This record gives sequence, C-alpha cells and structure tokens, in this order.
Amino acid sequence: MSPSPLFYQAGPALPEVSHAQGVYLWDDSGKQYLDGCSGAIACNLGHGRSDIRDAMLAQFDRVAFTYRTQFESAPAVALAETLVSLTHGQLEKVFFVSSGSEAVESALKLARQYFVARDEPQRRRFVSLRPSYHGSTLGALGVTGYEPLEAPFADIVHGSLKVPGPDFYRHGDVDDACHVVSVLEETRAIIEAAGPETIIAFALEPVGGASTGARLLDRHYLEGIRALCDEFGCLLILDEVLTGIGRTGAWFAYQHYGVTPDLLATAKGLGAGYYPVGAMLARADIVDTVMASGGFQHGHTYAGNPLACATGLAVIEAMQRERMLDNVAARGRELKEGLLSLKARFPWVGDVRGLGLLWGVELVADATTKTPFPAEQNRFARITALAKEEGLLIYPRRTLNGVAGDHFLVSPPLTIDAADTAELLARLERAMCRFDAELDRHPAHTNSMSDAAR
Repeated sequence: MSPSPLFYQAGPALPEVSHAQGVYLWDDSGKQYLDGCSGAIACNLGHGRSDIRDAMLAQFDRVAFTYRTQFESAPAVALAETLVSLTHGQLEKVFFVSSGSEAVESALKLARQYFVARDEPQRRRFVSLRPSYHGSTLGALGVTGYEPLEAPFADIVHGSLKVPGPDFYRHGDVDDACHVVSVLEETRAIIEAAGPETIIAFALEPVGGASTGARLLDRHYLEGIRALCDEFGCLLILDEVLTGIGRTGAWFAYQHYGVTPDLLATAKGLGAGYYPVGAMLARADIVDTVMASGGFQHGHTYAGNPLACATGLAVIEAMQRERMLDNVAARGRELKEGLLSLKARFPWVGDVRGLGLLWGVELVADATTKTPFPAEQNRFARITALAKEEGLLIYPRRTLNGVAGDHFLVSPPLTIDAADTAELLARLERAMCRFDAELDRHPAHTNSMSDAAR
C-alpha cells in the first residue's frame, strides 16, 4: 500500500472508514466503533439521518451557492432568525462562516473594528484564559492558551493577555468561593497592570473543551468577568464553538449561568457534521456602529451560502422536533453516574467533570496529591488507543497547558439512547481495565506517541 498524500498529524496509519449509521461507524475491515466523542465533538446528530439529507438535497436542487454580496438567501435569513431566537433576542445580529476558527476570528475583528469606529484605537489587546483553545488560525491562536500549539508561531502571533481561570479540581484555596474570588482578583490585577483602556475584549469558553477536559466555570466567576468587562468598557466574547447548539443541555452553555455575552462564536454542532457552517452572533448596537463606519471589513467566500444554512436550519429543526435537549439531560445523567462509578473503581481517575453530554475524565499518577503522570508516558494517547481497540472513540488531550496532564473527553452524539449509553460505558470500562492492568505490570513504562496510538 503506497503512502497517503494526506497529512494532518504525526502518528500511525489510520483505518479507512467504510460507512456509518446512528452513533456507530465501521471501517473497511468491518470493525464497528461507537462514536463516543461525536468525531471532534461535532457530529452531534449522529450519522445517516435522512431528514438532514433530504433538506440538503432540496436546497441543492434549488441553488447550492450564492455569494453574500450578490444575493440574499431564504435559508440564511431563516437560520439567522432562528439563532437569534435561541438567544431569546439577546444577540440580534448574525454573521455566518464555515468553521469555529473563522467564527472566533470574526468576533475578534468585529470587536476591534467596533472600538476603532468609536475612536478608541488604543484598544488593541484581548484577554483570555490559560489554558484554553479558540482555534488554529493566527488570530484565534493568539487568544488560545495551549503551549504546544502556540510555540511555533509565538513570534508572528499577536498574543492575548493570558490570565488564569478557575480550576475547581486542583486549587488550594479554602473553598470554591474563595478560589473564584482569588482568580478574579488576580485577573483584575493583570488587566490593571496592562492598562484597562487597551483591552478590546475578554474571550473565554463557558465550559472548557479539549484543552481543559470540560473544566467548568461557575455563575459567580462569569458574573465577575462580566462586571470587569462592564467596568473597563471592554466586550465579552464567549466561544461556544464546541458547547453551542445543545451540547451542554441548553442551546448555549452561557444560558446555564445567566450571563450574556456581547459576541458569541459557534460552529461544530450547527452543521452537526453534515456540512461546514458556523456563526458569530453579536449585539445589534455593536454591528450598527461598525456598519455606520463603512461596513465590516471582513468576509469569507462561503459565508451564508444557502446549502450550509439549509443544513444548519434542518439540524436545529430536528433537535426541536425531537426534543433533543431533554435527551441530553437524561443521557447526561446516565453518563455522569457511569463515569463516577468508574472513577470510584480506578484510583488513577482523578476527576470527572462536565455538563450535559460533554464530560472530561482526568488521569493522575496519584489521586491524593493530584500528581499527573509523567508527560513522556503519553497516557492520554494510550487509553484512547485501548478504547479504539474496544470499538469506542474518545477524544484525548493534555490538561495542563498542553505540556502535562492527561484527560479524555466523552461526548457522544446528542441522539444517543439509553442502551447505547450503557454500551459506551461498557466499552470504556473494558479499555480502562486493560489500562489498569498495564499500570500494574509497567508502572514506570513510557510510550512514544506513535507507540501509544498503535
């Protein structure tokens, strides 16, 4: 077999996918995999849905592409109106894109242009958390706090002001409330030292994604950040690329906390793996100010194309029709209970955290001290490989700024039923038993990334 011309990341050859249906995929050898992470936490409605296909084909037969400066399209208007309604009218304007990185880039650029239009060009810096992940394009990478992704591009990226976020698992404060106060005080001090008048916006994920293993914030922290933004006159950007469109059990994760952003980025679940589509949502007054100054100096070729928007609209309509948020809540409770049961059984599971159908499992060498495994052992990759051997796909990353710590995400499609949730947990248990046996045999054994994923 000749080498593939494709390249993405280092690692062994991958199986070739054959077909998929529901929450399962099969490779070309016939092996079945339960999609326990919705691909990249994107394939939210599972595979092979005829209702999404029919909506896409109907739009394809009318018109698949138009350019946003030449025509308006009914699907784009309808999807924009639907997204506004999902925010209860708190964010009234929508700009469509094709990916999460583009959605974040769009929010950053709109925020900057808003202050330029207001004659505040000294506002040229963003604030974001370390660790965090906001995208792989250079602007989005600038607000990302994940060392391995940042390092090669540090000299050419306009980096944000990085501040700590709450860590309710590892903090050493008296209690969670004191921890939040401490983090907010440190954040204020960092911003004041840099000059609040230079800040454009604070960008954060309301629930952590791959970079933190579903690390949770809380209402008091988000209220504190909202208050700081209001005090310093900067904007609040919420990155809901991963958490938006139902993943956490609400249409947007910020709705759990009652704190409203000024701009919001969303993508993955909007197309649900059927077509690339994302969106930036914004307050009307921000958009009006920018448009009055000569227009938003930004755009992408496929922004608002009718096939993408028809797909997004069909996804949301299917979720509403099937009351999918209720399923997220029910299956989320089952998944939480199952993961906590596994935590109690395996001492190297340090933390289980999450919301809805977004759960992170953090692995540690010592649960008492919360000491991570040595980074060179690549335990996150090994347990992911074992799960794949057991026919389960999970999503691995490093917990501590990308350089140490191990975790994986369990985030199945929002359509998963009780039986398949139980099957997911059973396959994960088998993988964890094998991982546990390896730890007993080789407590100091190290794996290279390629060996671990083999």
